Amino acid sequence: MNESESLETTSTIDRSTLLKSELLSKIENREAVVGVIGLGYAGLPLLLRFVEKGFHTIGLDIDVKKTEALMKGQSYIKHIPAERIQRATALGLLQATDNFSKAKECDAILIAVPTPLNKNREPDMSYIVATCESIVSSVRRGQLIVLESTTYPGTTEEVMVPILEKSGLRVDKDFFVAFSPEREDPNRSDFTTETIPKVVGATSADGLLVAEKLYQQVIVRIVPVSSTRVAEATKLIENIFRSVNIALVNELKMTFMKMGIDIWEVIDAAKTKPFGYMPFYPGPGLGGHCIPIDPFYLTWKAREYGVTTKFIELAGEINTAMPEFVVQRAMEALNDVGKPLKGSRILILGLAYKANVDDDRESPSYHLMEMFQQRGAIVSYNDPYIPIIRPSREFSKYAGKKSVEVSDGFDLILISTAHDAYKDIDFEALSVPVIDTRNIVGKNGRFVYKA
Repeated sequence: MNESESLETTSTIDRSTLLKSELLSKIENREAVVGVIGLGYAGLPLLLRFVEKGFHTIGLDIDVKKTEALMKGQSYIKHIPAERIQRATALGLLQATDNFSKAKECDAILIAVPTPLNKNREPDMSYIVATCESIVSSVRRGQLIVLESTTYPGTTEEVMVPILEKSGLRVDKDFFVAFSPEREDPNRSDFTTETIPKVVGATSADGLLVAEKLYQQVIVRIVPVSSTRVAEATKLIENIFRSVNIALVNELKMTFMKMGIDIWEVIDAAKTKPFGYMPFYPGPGLGGHCIPIDPFYLTWKAREYGVTTKFIELAGEINTAMPEFVVQRAMEALNDVGKPLKGSRILILGLAYKANVDDDRESPSYHLMEMFQQRGAIVSYNDPYIPIIRPSREFSKYAGKKSVEVSDGFDLILISTAHDAYKDIDFEALSVPVIDTRNIVGKNGRFVYKA
């Protein structure tokens, strides 16, 4: 190394250290401006946490309806009360906008945008790419940029960093980059954004230190890991674990059903063991933005290394086949009362993917609706949290369809979501076959079929 190269290296090191120190000071003194891109189920709770801890924040989203609602103190997510948003806006620390040039004002930018699969079940990076391209002109020295979207190992370094460096600045010399997977579980009362431990990995030791310091201001426990790849893989293993175990109980459900054994009773008995067992529950298919999608991120990336993830793919096959199993059970139930599926009026209870939320992303109810209609059935739905179906990419044809009342005007009722509201319904009084995929009805009644 010649003298000029040595001087340049020393200058770079000094600059990085100075930028780190300045950013740490801003964070500690609550002077850092925190931006959150993507104001959905993961981004909005995080944004509110920073406001509640005294940080000036800027929420960024391409959906103007969301940003306008926030500035009016309105909530568009059921489990986040409007009162909480109103308290945040009253503090004068919250700004929500679709103007992404505002990212330049942020000292820390947290990205929580969707990462769906395409039709070939391959990772769709378009939202991450578009977000990074929309802020690249706003990247400046001394910023921390964190990706929170669930994705395959390597995304932060292979996809995000090259785009951000089109700014002319260099990661870990001019700005810092980290990955910290969101771990939101909507409508939980035992864990919140604040109390769920936060995994953080970065592209450098300095970046990790800054990211840790930022999240420590709003979350009780930070779990640092050695790299962004480890942090990315952590989120995948969490959801693959769930996917595989749900597939197992779904397969056992079908097996035990042939034997005349109730899987729900078996699980209740098994979970009394205080060690070596964790209960998972069967259902009509997988829903939500994580479990139906995340495992396929790893299977796709593994092929790059010549690895076939047979176990994960088998679990995916079982889980994606569950709606078909439910439809077959419905045909059996209708046959028992002398009716064909074609022309039958079917009511699906629950459009949300889990109980007592308004989140219908990847919901198996949509697949059931489509399968029934393809077979000639007339399908309606009821969901107290989703009065009208919102536009979506995969099931746009159902946009505008409205929830109907539960009544005896149907030939079959199918319980797809375990909303508490359904536990008070007297299904026996309706005198029609009931397909119960969530053990809402409990013991089999005269017209109840487990599925």
